[in-house]
Amino acid sequence: MPAMLTAQFTVLPLSQSPSPQASFRLGLRPSPAARARSVAPVAAASATAVSAKPAAASSPLVAERTVVRIGLPSKGRMAEQTLSLLKSCQLSVRQLNPRQYTADIPLIPNLEVWFQRPKDIVRKLQSGDLDLGIVGFDIVSEYGEGTEDLVVVHDALDFGHCRLSLAVPKEGIFENIITLEDLLKMPEWTEERPLRVVTGFGYLGDKFLREKGFKHVRFLSADGALESYPPMGMADAIVDLVSSGTTLRENNLKEIDGGVVLESQATLVASRKSLHKRKGVLEVTHELLERLEAHLRATAELMVTANMRGNSAEEVAERVLSQTSICGLQGPTISPVYCRRDGKVDVEYYAINVVVPQKLLYKSIQQLRSVGGSGVLVTKLTYIFDEETPRWRNLLLELGL
Repeated sequence: MPAMLTAQFTVLPLSQSPSPQASFRLGLRPSPAARARSVAPVAAASATAVSAKPAAASSPLVAERTVVRIGLPSKGRMAEQTLSLLKSCQLSVRQLNPRQYTADIPLIPNLEVWFQRPKDIVRKLQSGDLDLGIVGFDIVSEYGEGTEDLVVVHDALDFGHCRLSLAVPKEGIFENIITLEDLLKMPEWTEERPLRVVTGFGYLGDKFLREKGFKHVRFLSADGALESYPPMGMADAIVDLVSSGTTLRENNLKEIDGGVVLESQATLVASRKSLHKRKGVLEVTHELLERLEAHLRATAELMVTANMRGNSAEEVAERVLSQTSICGLQGPTISPVYCRRDGKVDVEYYAINVVVPQKLLYKSIQQLRSVGGSGVLVTKLTYIFDEETPRWRNLLLELGL
């Protein structure tokens, strides 16, 4: 398995530095000419009016906000998938004016939505202008730079999958380069002629190659069309996001073993300061985490219902539990099916409800049939709530709460 760079966000004491807004003041300094004119009565009256203003200017320019803010991607596939996930969790985002950057989620009235570029979400989480955000782990790691101000609350929202990977040309001096170690040992790289790497992930790329022992590397910064740089002779390698690898192949580039810098997908991230200090952030985070965790777990499962003849619920349970794929979360739920026979209420069938993994659905139906099940129904699930969400417990431990 290729070695990968991981970003860790650990608990440390919070910074006590004042906010930029709190330290900003508006100063008025009259020119010498203005001071000379101040003897005139009208000017004196104006000066009196001006001199009365500094007391108001000493108060904060922006009032302390009371709402919780979450940043969501503003454009592209990541934005669409984020809104789709929230809608699946019954947390539809309501944007009254598509030209505005703000919206809300009616089911969480104290939550304000801000549509931002992913890298700006990370920056504003660090500055305290946002409290929560949904963004790719690659962006968190690159623009967060390992800061302790960010807490990854949920690290696997199951969309936006990609990897940050190093790629080189297939031909030329790289034709026989298969692994990262092969690249490291190439004699071409010297102080005068370093390995030229173009990337939009300068922090992660530099950190990764230094940790792998590369000494002669020069990074070029670029935001798009990185695949064009090696063919044009402007770079020797690229470090870029890869999903299927098709774009690399079509541009005559290849990934090399050991060259994966980081595996990424969408994450829920929070400001550590906000979690500790801003009223309502911890509660909103708890609800979001509960809904996301319960929904994501449910998407991989199905509810299967079937009828089965039996003399008792215990007898039916024995038959069901003898099959490995239909044991459910804790076990099957079995209840009598009542019918009227010869004028009397009688029980001949029992209904079985069991949760099974989607990938084992057909096998589960076969096993139910083998022990007498019939009339099988399959239902999608929206939520599976645990007694306690493990990630919530882990968050409280990390925050020392």
